Amino acid sequence: MVTPLEQVFPGLAKGDYRITSPANPDYNCLAWAVADTGKWWWPGPDEKREYWPPGVLRETTLSAFQEVLALLGYLPCVDEAVESGFEKVALFADTSGKPKHAARQLATGRWTSKLGRMEDIEHELGDLEGAVYGSVVLILKRPVTAVV
Repeated sequence: MVTPLEQVFPGLAKGDYRITSPANPDYNCLAWAVADTGKWWWPGPDEKREYWPPGVLRETTLSAFQEVLALLGYLPCVDEAVESGFEKVALFADTSGKPKHAARQLATGRWTSKLGRMEDIEHELGDLEGAVYGSVVLILKRPVTAVV
């Protein structure tokens, strides 16, 4: 039987994911990726509802997202391989390069994602690629000791 999550994200259908927390509308994927469960991080027009760091253009572009992550100490890296002493974030974008999703790597090498207003899950990185989030376009890392 196909679950509701698998209907939206067919890559999850192989069954190698698990729900790690219930649905919560208070935060989104980018917030979850940077370990903030108190805000909805997105450069949308609703500045009261959608947090975006001051000084970064409020635009849904890969360069703006990369700039936000750079403010938090993340720099581009080569791949998603686990690196001792570092934490990683992956950015997903559609075919036009517009960011759609962010995921955070766990110490095990698996990834964790907040699926919009839905649940948080643990998964393999490529499992969320497809029509909704596009594909992984950038992996960034920072030392684990970095402070948010």
